[in-house]
Amino acid sequence: MTSPYFTEVSKGKDEKWLLDEKYGGLRNPRFEADVKRLASGEPLSYVIGHQPFMGLTIYLDSHPLIPRPETEWWTEKLVSSLQEQEAAVRLLDLCAGSGAIGCAALASLPYMEVFFGEIDPAHETIIRKNIRENHLDESRTHISIGDLFEPFENMTFDIIAANPPYVPAGRTLEQSVADYEPALALRAGDDGLAIIRRIATELPKHLTKSGVAWIEVDSAHAAAPTPEGIGAPTESVGAACALFTSQGLAAEIRTDQYGAPRVILVSFP
Repeated sequence: MTSPYFTEVSKGKDEKWLLDEKYGGLRNPRFEADVKRLASGEPLSYVIGHQPFMGLTIYLDSHPLIPRPETEWWTEKLVSSLQEQEAAVRLLDLCAGSGAIGCAALASLPYMEVFFGEIDPAHETIIRKNIRENHLDESRTHISIGDLFEPFENMTFDIIAANPPYVPAGRTLEQSVADYEPALALRAGDDGLAIIRRIATELPKHLTKSGVAWIEVDSAHAAAPTPEGIGAPTESVGAACALFTSQGLAAEIRTDQYGAPRVILVSFP
């Protein structure tokens, strides 16, 4: 899990990006104050106030988890896999945070009905803002606040996409992450699998028989990638993957753009 942060190496680049993106290239006292925020370790995306994601502008006013390039990569793969679909599809963006995944699907797939599930009520407003400010079809969206599948009772979904918390409690994180990003969206018990374990248990009740779940995981919980290259399934089963197969589901791990095991594709056998 990576995050933009302020170092001597990135200083000039980050300041220029901030100046151009937020202030139109014009230096002023607010810009100088923002430079101090960067120097303190606050992530660049929070200081600017938004993050690009699949051609969208994802606002971060409520300080949800900053969308990572790895998440953007597999979201693009997910959207591409559905491009030829014409029938109505119901997608759940679980642990939605900023709603970046669901918004990307909404933008690219006109037949998609998108549900956002998020435990922190502070993020509901920013999900709505990201839908509206990106001029997406709000009539095809539903936002629910609650613990994982709790708000969805007996509902089933054709696609479930989730970037859940998966960082073990004892792992040291970069200052910009540990000090500024929400622990609720990062930490998941001593082994980092507490939330994924619950998702695996509840998933069979909420995934349609022909549906697919895309679950981002910690590389340390996944199997080593095969030599076949980026995006290839892995041959062995990691700890996170085993949680789903133990529920009678089929699961395979896919590598990300950097060659690291990153996302589990889960379906019924």
